[in-house]
Amino acid sequence: MSSFFGFAAAPVDVEIRLKGEEERKQVEFKGEKDRREVCPVFYDGESVDGQVLVRVKDGKKFQHDGIRIELVGSIELFYDRGNHYEFVYLSQELAGPGEMRQAQTFDFTFKNVEKQYESYAGINVKLRYFIRVTLLRRTGEISKEREFWVHSYRMPPDSNTSIKMEVGIADCLHIEFEYKKAKYHLKDVIVGKIYFLLVRIKIKHMELAIIRRETTGAAPNPYNESETITKFEIMDGAPVRGETIPIRLFLGGFELTPTFRDVNKKFSVRYYLNLVLIDEENRRYFKQQEITVYRIPEN
Repeated sequence: MSSFFGFAAAPVDVEIRLKGEEERKQVEFKGEKDRREVCPVFYDGESVDGQVLVRVKDGKKFQHDGIRIELVGSIELFYDRGNHYEFVYLSQELAGPGEMRQAQTFDFTFKNVEKQYESYAGINVKLRYFIRVTLLRRTGEISKEREFWVHSYRMPPDSNTSIKMEVGIADCLHIEFEYKKAKYHLKDVIVGKIYFLLVRIKIKHMELAIIRRETTGAAPNPYNESETITKFEIMDGAPVRGETIPIRLFLGGFELTPTFRDVNKKFSVRYYLNLVLIDEENRRYFKQQEITVYRIPEN
């Protein structure tokens, strides 16, 4: 195992270059200690190839017991630190034992790699793909990792029926709201209408929110963490019976992921439209509806 201190004084520098990465789409994500990191995007079935550059410091000779490269897909649960669940693991030997006196470059190829899950950096879970190079030595390994991101396309759903819901309080309030569909791609627009059929309480405010709910762990003790992606006011002031309010919400401006259901039996990510009505006595009435979010190729 390589310690941080051992690496700080390592006699070599290791750099991992991914072939054609400059031409690829780049994703910015939150890395360790909330640092923003950028890495290239790959897709399921694509090969991952590139070069490893090893530079010897100070012109000294460097002896090693072999150089290994691995491609890893892993799920890290923050409440279960130290346990990484690897669902992809590929390994190759770049070089046998030997010594180096100057910089050397090693080519690598992982052909047609299955990447069945999309990368995800959440509140309590991270699904990541990375290349790891390890220089084996008796005095302690030297290793370097290079992350890459995976996007996964799912075909648009066959059926995409509208959503119709009612909010009712007996003899006081009856509202119907309707969204044109229940499944949306990441750059889609949520279009809908709210109908006020009966209004006998004084509503002063109404808002619509998109909620992301991340579920980790398994039954019977799953752990849910919800965050509000956006919240916007639909109406300010009291509606009257027969009034209709249109809704248009553009998703393209928000940092959404697709919906993930039971990924590797470790976590799920779901999205909900949350309608909130607030009356003049500050009582809140909620109605929540799950929507499905999916990724389609960008032009």
